[in-house]
Amino acid sequence: MYLNKAILIGNLTRDPELKAIASGNKVCTFSIATNRTYKDANGVRQEKTDYHNIVVWGKTAENVATYMKKGSQILVEGRMETRSWDDAATNTKKYRTEVVADTVQFGSKPSGSSSPSQAPSTSKKEEEIDTIEYPEEQINAEDIPF
Repeated sequence: MYLNKAILIGNLTRDPELKAIASGNKVCTFSIATNRTYKDANGVRQEKTDYHNIVVWGKTAENVATYMKKGSQILVEGRMETRSWDDAATNTKKYRTEVVADTVQFGSKPSGSSSPSQAPSTSKKEEEIDTIEYPEEQINAEDIPF
């Protein structure tokens, strides 16, 4: 059995770029940053950021390009894929690993921003949406009661 599955929750590091290929299909590319905190060997809290390249196709690509912007929170679910090409300028083979998204869910908006298509006021339903809360410190496996 083989499995190629990626699930990421992070913030866009740049505005999405929407393009149409020769067949007319739409493709949107963007990158997201994910953070994790941990304690090093000396007990000092450290934070590490990883950056991920994302590719989305079709109607989902159009929606991402329309509603998302730099700093927006997003959940991406898809598969890892590495593509290669020959760089004519340097005469070398180049590689890029990306997540090809099957499913995208928009997260909470960055503070102080509003979508251009929405009025400044928000409905009660929008105010009740839960946001992701990350733990302040690492969980110790010995503290789990089972």
